[in-house]
Amino acid sequence: MKSSFNRRTFLAGASSVVVWGGPTQAREIKGERPWVPQQADLPNPNPSSDYLYFTPAEVAFIDAATERLIPEDELGAGARACGVTLFIDHQLGGAFGRAEGWYMSGPWEKGQDTQGFQSRFTPAALYRAAVKAIDEHVGSSSGKRFADLAAEQQDALLKDIEGGKLELANVDAETFFKMLLMNTKEGMFSDPIYSGNRDMAGWKMLGFPGARYNYRDWVGRHGQRYDQPPVGIRGRPAWNGKG
Repeated sequence: MKSSFNRRTFLAGASSVVVWGGPTQAREIKGERPWVPQQADLPNPNPSSDYLYFTPAEVAFIDAATERLIPEDELGAGARACGVTLFIDHQLGGAFGRAEGWYMSGPWEKGQDTQGFQSRFTPAALYRAAVKAIDEHVGSSSGKRFADLAAEQQDALLKDIEGGKLELANVDAETFFKMLLMNTKEGMFSDPIYSGNRDMAGWKMLGFPGARYNYRDWVGRHGQRYDQPPVGIRGRPAWNGKG
């Protein structure tokens, strides 16, 4: 096991001893572990299949948009079948959606690509404002919603949003597209414990083995196709104890 101590930790501890100047106490550890197994950095999944944040109209929009970004084809399932919309919804309904721990005070300049997220909106608020504005834009010219457009029309509109060619009321379309694309990829290829990548379809499409604990049997098998099924944090369907 790799030690969690580093030079900074050591120096911080040493300085506290110097400041204290008094006797220190140490406990001898024998016959036990000074930690609780499997309790470090546990994931905080939401196994519910219910939507926490999106309205039905927003679900329809995100279903349609993400399916155009990662469509179903001969290689495998698309974003809709993999539960990407549910993944994004659960993220927006939690700390990510609230931008917890982010610096969210002004100024809110557009900024450069290298400067990261530059918006007064939290991710959840950004989605809500952008979906509403895009549906209103579509409705003003066709009387439809984005989800009701033909696939070719959806593709054309998404390209305009990606390229910053579409001006939306009160929200930056390009900023929204970047976040939507990022979250779509995360929902497609994250561990299924977070509600996306249903049936590990995204991993199977890539040939990614998942969170398997070791590959000792495969270390010397160069050039051979890895034929074992992927394993998630919680294991895998039909787990037989040997995977």
